[in-house]
Amino acid sequence: MTKLVIALGGNALQEAGQPATAENQLLVVEKTSEYIADIIEAGYTAILAHGNGPQVGRIVLQNEYANPITPALPFDVCGAMSQGYIGYHMQQGLEKVLRKRGNKKRVATVVTQVVVDKNDPKFQNPSKPIGPFYTEEEAMAIAKEKNYVMKEDAGRGWRRVVASPMPVEIVELDAVKCLVDNGFIAITVGGGGIPVIKNENGDYEGTAAVIDKDLASEKLAEDLDADALVILTAVEQVCINFGKPDQKALSTMTVAEARRYIEEGHFAPGSMLPKIEAAIKFVESKPGRKAVITSLDKAVLALNGDAGTTIM
Repeated sequence: MTKLVIALGGNALQEAGQPATAENQLLVVEKTSEYIADIIEAGYTAILAHGNGPQVGRIVLQNEYANPITPALPFDVCGAMSQGYIGYHMQQGLEKVLRKRGNKKRVATVVTQVVVDKNDPKFQNPSKPIGPFYTEEEAMAIAKEKNYVMKEDAGRGWRRVVASPMPVEIVELDAVKCLVDNGFIAITVGGGGIPVIKNENGDYEGTAAVIDKDLASEKLAEDLDADALVILTAVEQVCINFGKPDQKALSTMTVAEARRYIEEGHFAPGSMLPKIEAAIKFVESKPGRKAVITSLDKAVLALNGDAGTTIM
């Protein structure tokens, strides 16, 4: 049976323009689950990963504002909280959809730690904005008090920034394998995983960072010996010259072509670029592997080569 690691984008959890309530997220997750169920019923073994950007940002915001009443939790703990409640919603939504279809498969979330290298150069240049916006004066006071790195964010105000290091090792990999081998649909490396470093005693310690969820999904796909990495996002196909009169959608792309398009600047760093980088890394990791980038509603078609963009 073909094994897939499926990386779900933000549109799989939250609908643009709608209030970011738990109730709305569960409704969106149920819609997403219909497409995931289609993939499962097409005969694929699916392991699910997801982002957590807006959710962890809101948890950080709640912590910051509640700080006068109860001590704020560290960022790695906020990441763990977001993994837990997103996984809970996905378990509810997907099992509900499967039950309606007469499918008795069970879904389980693994709160997942991902080791990063404490010497990763990205720690020296934090770039991932998280949490609320502040005035420059507020930001400087926070930086002095808490030793946070604060940067101006696109003219909208000042925000805390954290590093985005590369994933090195998935700590709970054996637990994920056990679930998959026993017929469970596993949800793991949520939000890229909780970033941890190994201390001198070999113990894991949380660190304030955000691992890119597409790169974490790629690492997971390699370690599980998956046949394909499927990155589901808001667009049906990867495009070059995106948003320009000569925009062109791509149904297939070789690694060499993908690298050339990266050099030519076709893919935005905070959007399509990490997806292409993850696809390249996975396809090159072993002969016969492929990566697919497409929208939720076209996933099954894309796996058959009839939609989306396949990287080979």
